[in-house]
Amino acid sequence: MSIDVDEVKKIAKLAALNVKDEDLQSYADNLSNILGLVEQMSAVDTTGVTPMSHPFDVVQRLREDVVTEVDRREDFQAIAPKTEDGLYLVPKVLD
Repeated sequence: MSIDVDEVKKIAKLAALNVKDEDLQSYADNLSNILGLVEQMSAVDTTGVTPMSHPFDVVQRLREDVVTEVDRREDFQAIAPKTEDGLYLVPKVLD
């Protein structure tokens, strides 16, 4: 699939992008190359291939969930203008 300069202008306008006129052809060529690659990838027969979330068959190592900070909620709420039942009270912004 090929994208021309006029299509790049339309895309730039829709995306609210400022693209210099001298860069339009370069963008058109790059986008055309990307779409060509997508077409090539779509042409590959993937029948029987199970989708994977990761290309390697590995398990992510997770660290133990340990509390490392002390609870300072009361210290912070002591200096807040208004609190109630452990919550910060703020002025109403929307009706």
